[in-house]
Amino acid sequence: MVASSSSVPDGAAMSGGSPAERPAILPGRGGFFGAFSDRVWRSQGFLLLLLLAPPVLWLGIIYLGSLFALLLQSFFSIDEFTGLIQYHFTLSTYGELFRPTNLDIIVRTVLMASSVTLASAILAFPVAYFAARYARGKWKALFYIGVMLPLWSSYLVKVYAWKLILAKEGILTWLFAKLHLTWLLDGWLSLPIIGGYSLSVSYTGTFLVFLYVWLPFMILPIQAALERVPGSYLEASSDLGAQPWQTFRHILFPLALPGIAAGSIFTFSLTLGDYIIPQIVGSSRLFIGQAVYTQQGTAGNIPLAAAFAVVPIIIMGFYLWMAKRMGAFNAL
Repeated sequence: MVASSSSVPDGAAMSGGSPAERPAILPGRGGFFGAFSDRVWRSQGFLLLLLLAPPVLWLGIIYLGSLFALLLQSFFSIDEFTGLIQYHFTLSTYGELFRPTNLDIIVRTVLMASSVTLASAILAFPVAYFAARYARGKWKALFYIGVMLPLWSSYLVKVYAWKLILAKEGILTWLFAKLHLTWLLDGWLSLPIIGGYSLSVSYTGTFLVFLYVWLPFMILPIQAALERVPGSYLEASSDLGAQPWQTFRHILFPLALPGIAAGSIFTFSLTLGDYIIPQIVGSSRLFIGQAVYTQQGTAGNIPLAAAFAVVPIIIMGFYLWMAKRMGAFNAL
């Protein structure tokens, strides 16, 4: 039975024939929007440019522009008599960073950031190892919830909570008293530099709060790096007679090192630039973030504040270069 012409699909008839007879590329549509649509369809590079233009402009103007303005301000100086900014190129502001007081602020901040990073790596490794090698199913879900839960609460709420915990009449002092270890706490607080009237106004308290707040940023990269270590490597090491510490030193630690370096980028940089925690929990000795805030706000010395702000940028530049050589970016 011969099919009638009415059985031909309407779309094929309207387009001028069967699907096999239609052209591969339809003719361009008229109007501005039709021409624009055709242009986007034909040029993938133009489409990519449209998609990237807004974020690139935001990054270039808002972020990089503000950094350039900050860098430019650091090459100015302030008149000591009038307090006005002198807009001529000079390196004298950077020279002020090498004064004993300012240099002490930089060294203190770098030492604190290094201590927090090292302690975070020591505490995070066993937690990350357990999650990577043993946690399965609901236990791994509980691990992620436990690690991420502190990040869901307010930053200021956590800091002020630790202020109460570490206070002279706080929970930690009460716990030491119940355990009859008040002598140990008093002995620690009597130590120079790291001690103080109470933990809430000491470098020890600042260190503990930094460690608590930034620890999740170290656990997750290490856990991701350990997930990629084949279990057969550890079994082969054991079969060859290696002791557990030898397996850790020669196999596990080198393979987890990119994850440690990746986590250290977060803990080191965040500690280096933070000013809220030292302002709330700590002594009167300033860190870099506090120095920037003080010079820009109270003292009105914007060039010196800009020079202080450039210091973490330079330090992190070298730090990221070393971390890249250790393969940290592969573990992010």
